[in-house]
Amino acid sequence: MPIRRCNQNDFDQIWTIINDGAQAYRGIIPADRWTEPYMSREILEHEIREGVVFWGLEDDGALIGIMGIQPVQDVILIRHAYVRSESQKKGIGARLLSHLRGLTDTPVLIGTWADAIWAIRFYERHGFQLVGTEEKNRLLKKYWTVPERQIETSVVLADQQWRERNDAK
Repeated sequence: MPIRRCNQNDFDQIWTIINDGAQAYRGIIPADRWTEPYMSREILEHEIREGVVFWGLEDDGALIGIMGIQPVQDVILIRHAYVRSESQKKGIGARLLSHLRGLTDTPVLIGTWADAIWAIRFYERHGFQLVGTEEKNRLLKKYWTVPERQIETSVVLADQQWRERNDAK
């Protein structure tokens, strides 16, 4: 199953995968942050205009998992990581994360919902660690454009390179 950079022709598949995969967050994401669909086409278009580049894993010519990477200032953000519900728990997210990490030697940060314990554990298994609450708030304001309510209900995980760089300060 090849991993490839997505292009404009993949937009509908990316949007479908995000909204299908996001169903795992229904009831986990605070009700005041959940929308239907989870991500509108307009927001996805905005994310791409803001520099999120999607990569996808294909099976039989169709995308079954996607993950975005976005350079922001001096870090790389992993954004919008989703796998089709029928393809979850098969290592697809791990393969995409490993591929994206291999594209950069820049420190990597990931934000996710605080109550999405499975997502946090996934990233921890791949070498990321939660940052403290004060640092999380600072990072979300510095590198992401999210509302205050999302900052309150999210966490940030950092890779070893980011931790080493910031421990040295």
